Amino acid sequence: MKYISITYLSIVAGLWLGVARVNAQPRMVVDTPQQKVGEMLWQNPKTVTFTFQNKGNKPLLISEVHPSCGCINVDFPRHAIPAGKSGTITATYDAGMLGSFYRELAVYTNVQDAPLYLSFQGRVVESALDYDGDFPIDLGNVRLNTNYIEFDDVNKGDHPVVELQVANMEHGTYTPQLMHLPEYLTAEYVPAIIQQGRVGKIRLTLNSEKLFLDGLNQTSIYLARYMGDKVSEKNEIVVSAVLLPAFRNLTPERLATAPHIVLTDNEKQVGSDITVTMDSKKNKVTKVLNVTNTGEEMLTVNAVQVFNRAMTVSLGDRNIPPHGSTKLKITLSGKELQRAKNGPRLLLISNDPRQAKTMLNINVE
Repeated sequence: MKYISITYLSIVAGLWLGVARVNAQPRMVVDTPQQKVGEMLWQNPKTVTFTFQNKGNKPLLISEVHPSCGCINVDFPRHAIPAGKSGTITATYDAGMLGSFYRELAVYTNVQDAPLYLSFQGRVVESALDYDGDFPIDLGNVRLNTNYIEFDDVNKGDHPVVELQVANMEHGTYTPQLMHLPEYLTAEYVPAIIQQGRVGKIRLTLNSEKLFLDGLNQTSIYLARYMGDKVSEKNEIVVSAVLLPAFRNLTPERLATAPHIVLTDNEKQVGSDITVTMDSKKNKVTKVLNVTNTGEEMLTVNAVQVFNRAMTVSLGDRNIPPHGSTKLKITLSGKELQRAKNGPRLLLISNDPRQAKTMLNINVE
């Protein structure tokens, strides 16, 4: 009888473990698997974002995402999404054909063999009555898709290109022209004359050999709205370029002992974002972080730079010995935050060969 009882318990335990293994799996839940994007301007690419969460109890891995046509570029997480965490899949549609469209993405995961299908639909038009969504910067006779341009992680010798899109709201033609271009920027206007209700592009090329210094190079250029136009805050376009220092011929032995920069907040390592709370009764808020060198050689912070006037910073010491630390003080102005064209960010350029650029986004509550 005892033998039978033990056997029975073993069977029950085995069945319970089997059920547990079956239930232990990832589960992908997409917030909005079918999206309507409305009207899109012809040849004005648009990105659709699908947010999902792993509501299972095992890591979720996306192995591949297949778009329904070559007119779509997709991006998705290449790493496993832990249980309870979220991720995004983006699809950029080139809007190369006029008319209504319906597009799908086949998402292959470790949940099941069959793919999960996501879709988006809309209509591509030559011109639209409402430009607010795609062209939020209103200069009166023309609208821009942005007034902040960034060339990020540039190496000496690179010539990256960024496109600025211009919608002509005039009753006649418009000839775009940028003013105060620095020598390290060149502009190409496509087309040179933009017809009424049409969209043109300004292609800005960065000539990195002519940048002044490592780290942040920032300038303002201005789009002329009409012949004889003057520069002002309204037609200002801020251009930022981050030039990385070069670390050539670095041996594995030297890399092993090289300086390494780490930012901490109350002994907790800081990622690429921090949040600060702005007191409604005060116009300023201050945040203090520790900058630590976990390497075996002297860490030198060559540049400490901010991306707008809303933030000021001070660093206790630019030369930090091995396993030493210094204070980084960040001060934000509420008044300037309201006028800034972009969010507050901090850039540190150091002699850490594995992380020459340290970027910190400041989220203000």
